[in-house]
Amino acid sequence: MAERLRAEAAVGPDPVSTAPVSKQTQIIAIYGKGGIGKSFTLANLSYMMASQGKRVLLIGCDPKSDTTSLLFGGKACPTIIQTSSAKKAAGEDVAISDVCFKRDGVFAMELGGPEVGRGCGGRGIIHGFELLEKLGFHDWGFDYVLLDFLGDVVCGGFGLPIARDMCQKVIVVGANDLQSLYVANNVCSAVEYFRKLGGNVGVAGMVVNKDDGTGEAAAFAQSVGIPVLAAIPADEDIRRKSANYQIVGKPGGPWASLFEELANNVAEAPPLHPTPLDPDGLLGLFDDEETGREVVLDPASDADMLGRPVTIRPSLEVVYDDA
Repeated sequence: MAERLRAEAAVGPDPVSTAPVSKQTQIIAIYGKGGIGKSFTLANLSYMMASQGKRVLLIGCDPKSDTTSLLFGGKACPTIIQTSSAKKAAGEDVAISDVCFKRDGVFAMELGGPEVGRGCGGRGIIHGFELLEKLGFHDWGFDYVLLDFLGDVVCGGFGLPIARDMCQKVIVVGANDLQSLYVANNVCSAVEYFRKLGGNVGVAGMVVNKDDGTGEAAAFAQSVGIPVLAAIPADEDIRRKSANYQIVGKPGGPWASLFEELANNVAEAPPLHPTPLDPDGLLGLFDDEETGREVVLDPASDADMLGRPVTIRPSLEVVYDDA
C-alpha cells in the first residue's frame, strides 16, 4: 500500500494545454440607477440571446430580486442567500436545482439580499458569489453570463465585478435625465479608478431606456467615449407589457428587431476606456431651465445661522511687558 501511494504521488500534473480555446464565456455586468430599467433590459436581452441559440445565464444581483420575476412572468424564484441560510440551518448543502431555474433556454438565478435594516446588501452579494464558486461557477459552459447590479449603491459588494475583474465589460443603462446619467458617470469613474489599479474591466456601451428623443443620454455617451448599444423608446406598449411581466424581446414580435440589434451589439462591443465628466460637464448636457444651473451659491453667515444680528465683540489680547 505504501509503495502504491508513493508511486501515485510521484505522478506529475498534466501538462498545460496548448490547444485553441474552445469556449470563451463573456461575463457582462449591467449597472444603472434603481428603477431605470436594468432588469427589463436584461430579461429581454437574455431571452433574445437564448432565442438566437446562445447559452445564457442571468444572475440577478439586486436585493429587489426583480430580474428573474420579469423573466418568469412575475413568479419569484428562491434566492441564493435565503436558500443557503435555510439549508445551513437544516445541515444540508445547496444544489444547483435549489437556486437555478430555466425558461425557454435562459438559465436564471437571484442572489437576493437581506431585509431592510437587517444586514448589508453588499456583503450578501459577496456571500452569493462565494457560494456560486463552490457550486462550480468557473466550470459552467455558458456563452454569456449577465449580471444585474445597482449602480447607485456604492458599498463594496455591488462593485465586486469591477473591483475584482469578475467580468470583462460593463454596460450602463440610463435615460434622458440627470440622475440616471449621474449614476452612469459614476460607474464610468469606478471603471477608470480600478483600471489605474491594474484592473482590466472596460465599458462596452450604454442602453438608453425610456428614450423620449431629447438626446441627453446619447450626448453623454458621446462625451465619455462609449457607444449607444440600443435606444428603447418610451412606448406605451412596452410599458404596459413590462408592467404585466411580459417579455417583449421575442423573435417575431413588434420589438424583435430592437432586441436583436441589442443582442448583437452587446456580443460584439469591445471594453473601452471611458472619460468620465466632471459635475459641470454633466450639467452642461442639459438646458439651464431643466437643471437650475444659473443658481449662484450664496454663503451663509453667523447671523443667518443664529436667526438674529450678531454683536461683534473685540477679542481680549493680553500683552506682556518684557521681563
